[in-house]
Amino acid sequence: MPSIQANNNSNRLLSLDVMRGLIMILLAAESCMVYESLSALEIHGFAGVIVQQFFHHPWHGLRFWDLVQPAFMTMAGASLFISFHYKKMKGISWKENFRHIAIRCFRLFLFGTALHCVYAGRLVWELWNVLTQLSVTTIIAYMIIQKSDRFQVIFSIALLLLTELLYRYVPADGYTEPFVSGKNFGNWMDMILMGKVNTDGWVAINIIPTAAHTIWGVLAGKLLISANSSSRKITVLLIAAAICLLLGYTLDLTDITPIIKRISTSSFVLVSGGWVLLIMALLYWITDVRHYNRFAWIFVVIGMNAIFIYLFFETAGHQWLNPVIAVFVKGFAGFTGMQEKWLDVCSAIVTLFAEWYLCLWLYKKKIFFKL
Repeated sequence: MPSIQANNNSNRLLSLDVMRGLIMILLAAESCMVYESLSALEIHGFAGVIVQQFFHHPWHGLRFWDLVQPAFMTMAGASLFISFHYKKMKGISWKENFRHIAIRCFRLFLFGTALHCVYAGRLVWELWNVLTQLSVTTIIAYMIIQKSDRFQVIFSIALLLLTELLYRYVPADGYTEPFVSGKNFGNWMDMILMGKVNTDGWVAINIIPTAAHTIWGVLAGKLLISANSSSRKITVLLIAAAICLLLGYTLDLTDITPIIKRISTSSFVLVSGGWVLLIMALLYWITDVRHYNRFAWIFVVIGMNAIFIYLFFETAGHQWLNPVIAVFVKGFAGFTGMQEKWLDVCSAIVTLFAEWYLCLWLYKKKIFFKL
């Protein structure tokens, strides 16, 4: 078991490292086909419902998997503020740090667009990857990082209102149905930006509403490293979460704005943001307040190389490691007479463990990849 003491100093919140690692393990499991293989078992009842929570909702509604990207962006916002705060204490100005942020976001943008080329097997121009979107929301959040809490909250709400106005009132011929896949403002913008529409309903203009998640992450990071008591911090997070959930579900239940993850409606941003703040409060209470950290290292070792492992399992992992491990797992386990569907599950789990172990090895060697 590696030591995690280095991550438990005044400059880091263990809860954020754990949260980052948890997100990456969940994403790695998707790339390793863990959820697909479990779904293929056609499990019924409560267990089947749980498995379905690891797939995006097809349109109007919310599943657990829809919270992963908002959690990633919120966590990134929190890390952004904490990093800026300690750099400022060292005398590094906002302007000096902006160059670093801009370069990092440019790299995120390049990697995000390059991944779409890998997926397609050819050069394409597509802006739907989470890294591409994070590169823009990070810049937006950084531009107002020194503003007051009130300003940041109002600014984030303004982004949601702007999204509502754009979807409802921009007279885009053929794209005037705000909550219909393929016929909304986001699809129209994709035609302008990329000359194509995503067949699964995703839109690049999500950078506007989801910037609220990154801004709320900045606010959460500011709160968590403040001089306030731990109980005060948790209370504020819980109140903020309750407000977001109340507003978001009210918009959905009153048929004002449906919860749709694929176009990041304002109700979705609010509801997902609320759930993410609850998760953040829970992890903060468990790790940084109560210090129940016996198994935290399992998540920390992968969270410390988050960008590396994401790029790895989206490229070499998916295209090379998955099938290679499947050859050996199915080859040896096949002698047991196990059904093909269960062999797929075993292969996916072994692949996930291999990718986690790679991060463990890097952690022990103190090798950390950063943009």
